[in-house]
Amino acid sequence: MLFHRPINIALSALALSFSIASSVQAADYPSRPITLVVPFAAGGPTDVVARSLGAELGKILKQPIVVENRTGAGGTVAANYVANAAPDGYTYFIHHNGMATATALYPALKYDPLTSFEYVGEVIDVPMTLLARKDFPASNMAEFITYAKANADKINLANAGPGAVSQLCGSLLQQALDVKFTTIPYQGTGPAMSALLGGQVDVLCDQTTQTIPHIQAGNVKFYGVTTLNRISKLPDAPTLNEQGLKDFEVKVWHGIYAPKGTPAADIAIFNKALKAALKSPEFTARMADLGAEIVSEDRQTPESLKKWVQSEINKWTPILKAEGINVN
Repeated sequence: MLFHRPINIALSALALSFSIASSVQAADYPSRPITLVVPFAAGGPTDVVARSLGAELGKILKQPIVVENRTGAGGTVAANYVANAAPDGYTYFIHHNGMATATALYPALKYDPLTSFEYVGEVIDVPMTLLARKDFPASNMAEFITYAKANADKINLANAGPGAVSQLCGSLLQQALDVKFTTIPYQGTGPAMSALLGGQVDVLCDQTTQTIPHIQAGNVKFYGVTTLNRISKLPDAPTLNEQGLKDFEVKVWHGIYAPKGTPAADIAIFNKALKAALKSPEFTARMADLGAEIVSEDRQTPESLKKWVQSEINKWTPILKAEGINVN
């Protein structure tokens, strides 16, 4: 068996060199600014989260976090860019539920959400709320359910377009009630909310980052939150789950990813910084103002995020396919 020895020695030397290189990179990492890619426009909810988080990460990692907005196609433009970026530890990506719905919505997708990225960890959850125009006939959720079942063909349901979380929430609501509303897509939740406030549409699911001021001002009918448990920002608001829609849960969640092949040592350092940033008083206060909730520490890991994305793919793919929703 002596003839195998040179090969074994060579392989051992190669493995050692990779180990040393990884250690050196981790020791020096990061040594320059890091880019955090955002798949949506500046000023939007995901961008606000990214910039708030980036400010804290920059302090911890002692390097600037440069937020780069790459918009288009429901986040798939940015995702594809990151999937093909250099895996050098200096490009990261923040995305919401669209990471899990892309495969169902975009048949010609050029990347695989589960295999084209390294996973870093989850960041926050943003609850959704079920609203209606101010003069909608139903005053509470019980009345809404009764009215919706009897008048489904008369109800217009707004959303922010195919694949938006508002659209997912509306689809799940119709499925839960076994009804079919007339769906009206808008170019974003801003226009959809304006239509609701103006009485042009009847119903909208939207996240607390936008709806809390209107709820508190009494500008809309508010039926409840779409998380399984009540939220701290609206402690007296019941969930749809406790009002008869069993296990109804829709929330905007955000995760951090990196290009496939990014060194594990760099991912570990970035993840450690992420966990520290999520405990920052400045970040937690900013998220609380938006009605967002920091995820528990056990969810701030690569393994947890990947498990969650898989579960969300399993949840939403059949719903989107049943409704024939896709983007060609």
